[in-house]
Amino acid sequence: MVHPATDHEEAAPASGTRRRSFLTYVAAAPMLTIAGKFVLEGEATAAATPVSGQLPLPSVAGVFDAGDLMKLATAPTMPLLKLEFSADNKVLFELPRLESGQGINTTVVMMLAEELGARTQDVVVRLSDARPELLFNQITAASTSVRTFWKPLRQMAAAARSRLITAAAQKWDVPASGLSTQGTGVVGPGGRKATFGELAKDAAKVLAPAVPASPKNPKDFTILGKPHTRSDAVDIITGKARYVGDLKIPGSVVAVVVRPPTLSGEVASYDDSALRNTPGFKGTVKLSTGVAVCAEYTWQAMELAKELKVTWKPGPLTDTSSADIQEKLAGLTGSLDDSVADGDGDEIDASFDFAFVSHAPMEVNYAIADVTDGRAEIWVPSQAPVDGQKDIAAAIGIPDVKVHVTRAGGSFGRCLFHDAAIEAAEVSKAIGKPVKLMWTRNDDTRHGRMRPASHHRVKASFRSGKVRSWAHKMATVQVDFSHGVGDLLVSTLIEAHVGKMPISQGYFALTQSVPYEFGATSISLTDLEIEGLHTGSWRSVHSATFRTAEDLVIDQIAEKAGSDAAKFRLDNAKSDRAKAVLQKVIKDGKWGRPMPQGHAQGISMHEEYKSVAACLVEINATDPKNPRVTKAVIAVDAGLPLNPKGIEAQMMGGLTDAISTVLQAGIHIDNGAVREGSYADFKWARQRHTPPELQIHVMPATTDEPGGVAELGVPVCAGAVATAYARATGTQPRSFPINF
Repeated sequence: MVHPATDHEEAAPASGTRRRSFLTYVAAAPMLTIAGKFVLEGEATAAATPVSGQLPLPSVAGVFDAGDLMKLATAPTMPLLKLEFSADNKVLFELPRLESGQGINTTVVMMLAEELGARTQDVVVRLSDARPELLFNQITAASTSVRTFWKPLRQMAAAARSRLITAAAQKWDVPASGLSTQGTGVVGPGGRKATFGELAKDAAKVLAPAVPASPKNPKDFTILGKPHTRSDAVDIITGKARYVGDLKIPGSVVAVVVRPPTLSGEVASYDDSALRNTPGFKGTVKLSTGVAVCAEYTWQAMELAKELKVTWKPGPLTDTSSADIQEKLAGLTGSLDDSVADGDGDEIDASFDFAFVSHAPMEVNYAIADVTDGRAEIWVPSQAPVDGQKDIAAAIGIPDVKVHVTRAGGSFGRCLFHDAAIEAAEVSKAIGKPVKLMWTRNDDTRHGRMRPASHHRVKASFRSGKVRSWAHKMATVQVDFSHGVGDLLVSTLIEAHVGKMPISQGYFALTQSVPYEFGATSISLTDLEIEGLHTGSWRSVHSATFRTAEDLVIDQIAEKAGSDAAKFRLDNAKSDRAKAVLQKVIKDGKWGRPMPQGHAQGISMHEEYKSVAACLVEINATDPKNPRVTKAVIAVDAGLPLNPKGIEAQMMGGLTDAISTVLQAGIHIDNGAVREGSYADFKWARQRHTPPELQIHVMPATTDEPGGVAELGVPVCAGAVATAYARATGTQPRSFPINF
């Protein structure tokens, strides 16, 4: 049931490429499983062992983080990935990750081109359909994609390179040691050259390569480490790049869903009699989430939906508002361990509230489904398509489900869930036609997934300018981990004999840490489960609110201790990498320069994903209700930076998210209903809110492997924006966003 007009490939190769693919190389599985288990077991044992003296144990995330877990979980299925070479000299790779604007396609192109000796324009990366056999190797989350692919993809390409060189040596009857690859071909003495496509058939027969299949030393890189424009940039700006809403499905209808006024409300009854004789009307379908209205065109469906008469059963939260939820969260942080306090020193005990936040990607929730003859075919942007495949099959009672993954117009965690795909499949099954189901912006804002509201309590004691103890307790509405990441956490942690642990707490432990020498340190997470709320992993999950709360307390301690806020961080930072990024922003941002009244600087440092970043911002808060970040200087140490331009883009996006959520963008719940409905009142940062002056410094390599960066920019910039506002206004903000 494949519709020819819906080819979902990211960049379609020349006609017949698949039929002319001769050579496939399979990635060698990295031998990490045993080592990964050992490290995890060792950390769990250490955490349970008492220690004496003042040296705190490292956090779990400081030893073994979410990226290490993902590498451990994906290693067994890396041999199932394939690299193909076509007769028209293209290198083809099906990527088991979602391209949502973060640039993973481009980085993979660079990695393969580097190791193969190919031109980047000859490497074609397409998004893979859901492949259940890949298990956890088709999850895009937690800034882990580059880290998980770093060794396997390079090894795969190096193995292919060695066989191509051997095939050329045999063809020319020359020593393989004298040959090399460049320009998507093998070159040899006397100007000889053969393209990969010409050598592919012979290379497939090579059993014992005549040259080593070793990945390059980073010092020999000519592509990786250099700024590279997105490989799909031209396609995006010219409209050639196709999103799910662009796909043409013969015989399809468009559906929008009329949704309840309150969260998780239900349909009591509905009357579509007034719609039945309207041109373009194709029917209605009752769903658990509302009533789907089908029409020939999108605008028709939206207009008809306005005329549908529905009687609703209220949702379970009709007596609940945001303030009620925050009060419950605060009650969960009421007890902190007093044993970490220093009776002879000063103490700070501060609490912070953070509102719900919508994912709000530019592309609204959208999916296409064709359910017929006991089979289902789905097109949807998905961060966990194998999980989506299972959920859709369960919803419609049909096991034969094929999921085509399309690129996403932003995600930030939203595409870990398949709400639109499930609805589309249910409607298609009911009406017997292919369905293109679109959520409106109002749907996405009021009924979509949200970053949960949270409450933080930070208690610190200090003496003589030195923090002696630090306790941070975070309470949050439970993050919905009922997707692939949750399955990964449960299965891998149990397999590693870590023991049973709530999923969200396991994730918290693998991502959060205090990057400063603060004596006896404790951090913890408590979940509040609330029926009827639709939550999800929002960019950086717990980190943005966690870092913001800590930075505000750090500034308070520095002030009470009579220390400069930047110097205090520098003096207490645990790692040399952290000190280096702090020094960079302090110097280039001209920390401490005189500022007019109502203006101030703020600074933050954050370590996560085996990367570390620092951010310095300047803010104009002469009008506290309309503050403007006027300057930002960011330094990021990504370990081994692969594409500096891509890293810069991630920091830019992280800064915008931070400005939004710290200063102005949040979600209110009023008696079980979301107040905001679009960008008009969910006040995401516009161009006028971004700083006129922005510097982003990608630090030289400090390790031999890349770290994660997709989420790093949000927490570090959030902390800097919050502290800058506090210093500019002389206040201690405790509720975010500040202007809510």
